[in-house]
Amino acid sequence: MAFRLSVLETPVGPMALVHDAAGTLWAAEFRHDPRRVETSLNRFGIGPLADGEAPVPLHLADAFGRYFAGELSALDALETGAVGSRFERAVWAELRRIPPGRTRSYGDIARALGGAASGSGPNARAVGTANGRNPLAIVVPCHRVIGADGSLTGYAGGLERKAWLLAHEGWEAAQKSLF
Repeated sequence: MAFRLSVLETPVGPMALVHDAAGTLWAAEFRHDPRRVETSLNRFGIGPLADGEAPVPLHLADAFGRYFAGELSALDALETGAVGSRFERAVWAELRRIPPGRTRSYGDIARALGGAASGSGPNARAVGTANGRNPLAIVVPCHRVIGADGSLTGYAGGLERKAWLLAHEGWEAAQKSLF
């Protein structure tokens, strides 16, 4: 299967979109260095990317455009490729259940998967690792996961971008000083 790289301009910077010929979205990352994207995809056995950038498929441009215009559910119906371990896919499915404007902690996600915030089984640390491996920024809304104390914690796209996305979705941080 051939994968294409397109770069979509967004209000928070360029986003790399990796899709197949059918328009299924396999990756969406804010860091659009093609080598970084390809390395990320290789981790999941996806690739190689076709040479050169492709135009952004119209349905992807439309969905992301509507999301950034305020239609926060516009990305929900996008068809995405299934990658990652069974646990990672379970975490990512749980992330997609977090409504726009809401947040959950890593421990909340672990408990939703039948584990605990710490200890054995799915725990906050394992959720954090799976969250960090999410190849579909915004579509699988890892930006909606925060620390147990309400702080904005790691985000591959940068904490300023995470804060912007949460504010765009109507979330009010309890600790405005973290912005």
